[in-house]
Amino acid sequence: MLNVKEIPPKIGYYLAGFTDGEGSFNVSFRPREDYKKIPWKISACFNVSQRDKVILALFKKHLKCGTLRQRRDGLWYFEVNNQRAIVENVIPFFRKFGFLSAKKKRDFSKFCKIAVLITAGDHLHISGLKKILEIRREMNDGGKRKYEEGDILRRIEESSETTR
Repeated sequence: MLNVKEIPPKIGYYLAGFTDGEGSFNVSFRPREDYKKIPWKISACFNVSQRDKVILALFKKHLKCGTLRQRRDGLWYFEVNNQRAIVENVIPFFRKFGFLSAKKKRDFSKFCKIAVLITAGDHLHISGLKKILEIRREMNDGGKRKYEEGDILRRIEESSETTR
C-alpha cells in the first residue's frame, strides 16, 4: 500500500496538476467469452499520456504501480488498471494531492464510487453493472467510448438468453 506521507509535496502536487490537465479516470469494459453471467471484464483505470517519458516515469516511481509503454506513434502512456493498485495507491494519492479543476474533481469522485462498487463485487451483478454505467455516463463529459452503454446491456441480455 502506498504511503502518501513519503511523497515529497512538491512532486505530489506537480503530478496532480499534470493529471488535472492530461490525465484520465475511466472505467473500461472488455468483452469476455469465458464470463457467463456478465460477459464483460470491468476495470477502473487511470492513465496519462505524453511525448516525454520522464514525467510519466515519475508517476510510476511515486505511485509505485502501473505500466509505462510507448505507442507506435511515439507517444508514451502510463496506465494503472489493477484494482488493488487503484484502491491502495491511485485513490489515496489523489485524495491527498487533489485537483484544482471542477471537472477533474467530479470525474475523480465518480471514479472512486466505481472503484468501491468493483471492490465490493457489485460489477458481477446486473444491478451493479447498471449502476456503474450510470456513473460512467457522466464521466469525462460522456466522451467517445469503444463500447457504448447500449452495446454493453445488449450483450448481457444475449448472454442471459443463451444460458437459459
